[in-house]
Amino acid sequence: MRLVLFEPDIPQNTGTLMRLAAGLGVALDLIEPCGFLLDDRRLRRAGMDYIDHLDWTRHSSWAAYCATPRDGRLVLLTTRAAIPYTDFRFAPGDRILVGRESAGVPDEVHDAADARLLIPMMPPARSLNVAVSAAMVLGEALRQTAAFNHRQTAAATAPAQPDTP
Repeated sequence: MRLVLFEPDIPQNTGTLMRLAAGLGVALDLIEPCGFLLDDRRLRRAGMDYIDHLDWTRHSSWAAYCATPRDGRLVLLTTRAAIPYTDFRFAPGDRILVGRESAGVPDEVHDAADARLLIPMMPPARSLNVAVSAAMVLGEALRQTAAFNHRQTAAATAPAQPDTP
């Protein structure tokens, strides 16, 4: 399972998504350009030291990402979908793609997705924060693929660490 960020705009969200991926043991792909520099202190503050433990790959563009060999389906979270994420059957090799906070993804990226999923919500809400959305869907994907089982065992046997604010 991988989390894919398409041209993120907000460093705090990107740091939060990096922390999420590191904490859940999920690899991350970052498709540039970003709306900030990757050494932005706001990214580092949100991601904390978890970023240092993250398995992640930078891609200079959508074309560069597409040119990289990969397995699994590309699963896009989008408001322009008809399938709720809770009705989708995830597989271990899936790559969960989230778009820019300001604009989502262009049609080219939307069309390249193997599946398009939405998070149902009450009107007049249109969307959720990208990090919240990714956490909800990634949690469901890991639950469905039984990937949490190993993580729970590892966490139970790990020595306690203080939480750094």
